[in-house]
Amino acid sequence: MTRTILTAALALAVLVGGGPAPLQPAALAAQEAETAEVVEMSKGDPEAPVEVIEYASYTCPHCATFHQNVLPQLEEDYIEPGKVHFVYREVYFDKYGMWASLIARCGGEERFFGITDLLYESHEDWARAGSDVEVANELRRIARLAGLGEEQVESCLSDADTLRSLVAWYQENADEHGIESTPSFVIDGETYSNMNYAEFSEILDEKLGEE
Repeated sequence: MTRTILTAALALAVLVGGGPAPLQPAALAAQEAETAEVVEMSKGDPEAPVEVIEYASYTCPHCATFHQNVLPQLEEDYIEPGKVHFVYREVYFDKYGMWASLIARCGGEERFFGITDLLYESHEDWARAGSDVEVANELRRIARLAGLGEEQVESCLSDADTLRSLVAWYQENADEHGIESTPSFVIDGETYSNMNYAEFSEILDEKLGEE
């Protein structure tokens, strides 16, 4: 994990306005790091014949387009029928994407994809809200819409151990698969760049041995 990414991740805790006393990055960096378990978020049958891993950032407009226009078709045609196991992995290119990731994960596995949908549907509103305070408050608003309580959200946003673990997890995965842009996809171990549905379907059908 690079020092730059870690510093940006720890700086997430400095969310002024409406939250608890902010955790300072310098103090966090000096604390003994602890490991928090990172849960893989996925859809479909883990025993499906094809695995698709998406690497995406919540602040990426192309990722928002994929989740609104392509993923629903993939779910209907491949994930729900048990042909594809879909894994979603967050990419942390910027602090706002990191903040959004903590909001999405705050509701646990059952609410993760529902909150993810809300984040992508309102991407233009919260990602470009203005100052750090305004972005953070927009994310809090989305969390409330998803049914998360205020104390729960503030606890998630100030969890330094989870921050460290998520950034280390992201860096390890990104290095393994050579991820440099979003969205990127790893289909049965092979990395691909962004695609439309037709291109995706062609690759999946080939992997599945279908015409």
